[in-house]
Amino acid sequence: MNRIGFGLLGSAGAAALLLMALPTTALAQAKPGDRVVLVPHRAVYDLVLDDGKPAKNIEAARGRIAFDFTGDACEGYALSFRQVTQLTSEGGPRTIDARTTSFEAGDGQSYRFKTESSASGAPAEIVDGTAKKSGADGYEVKLTAPKAETHREAGDALFPNAQMKALIAAARAGQNTFGVRLYDGANSGKEVYDTLSVIGKRIETPPSEAPLKRPEFEKLARWPVTVSYYKVGSGEVTPAYSISFDLYENGVTGAVRMDYGSFALRGTLTRLDLLPHQDCAK
Repeated sequence: MNRIGFGLLGSAGAAALLLMALPTTALAQAKPGDRVVLVPHRAVYDLVLDDGKPAKNIEAARGRIAFDFTGDACEGYALSFRQVTQLTSEGGPRTIDARTTSFEAGDGQSYRFKTESSASGAPAEIVDGTAKKSGADGYEVKLTAPKAETHREAGDALFPNAQMKALIAAARAGQNTFGVRLYDGANSGKEVYDTLSVIGKRIETPPSEAPLKRPEFEKLARWPVTVSYYKVGSGEVTPAYSISFDLYENGVTGAVRMDYGSFALRGTLTRLDLLPHQDCAK
């Protein structure tokens, strides 16, 4: 699962990456016939407070994620995402509503996004913009909200779907760690994150979530993955945010756990619709 959306609930601010590996390393080890194909799908996850982690100032939590992913490497990838979470603390309930729409070119060279987030009915905070690679010179971000501005990053970074493809390629190649820099437009639209993924051994037991108990998934490889996100330049060693999940080689995720530092949420996949798609040779 991409951080875009999941990460919107957390605050920005974290650390230098502990271990970096170029994404091309994993891709180079994959066989040509093993190209990664992300399947279009709609998914719903029900959220609850993870009682396995002590929560600071959070007594209860519940919510839902609705995720709609379409497209392919030829036409590009479109995402519509909404996460609504109700947190209960000593000060009473607070509802956070985060919505994201994005489109990423199939070759991973351009990305546009719009995020709207609000808490307990307050006016929505909007981040709207585009990012485009500029060869070996990094990439350029143009924002139209919260205000019109342009900034450039000298270093390269992957956009979310390119990151997901590279992660799956790394898992297929047998890597147990994988690092890459990511730009996903989250938070202010100016921040870039170093990510460190820890990939476990391929899972051989059947999935526990009902929507995944279907013939299409019986022969698909899946791995337990934890991705930690570190804000570039923060100099800290604790991630701003981390997410764990079972990752299928077609990009579908289950058994989600989101750690925001002061508390964590668990997400159970309750609905999964695989959408029609045509084969793309890229």
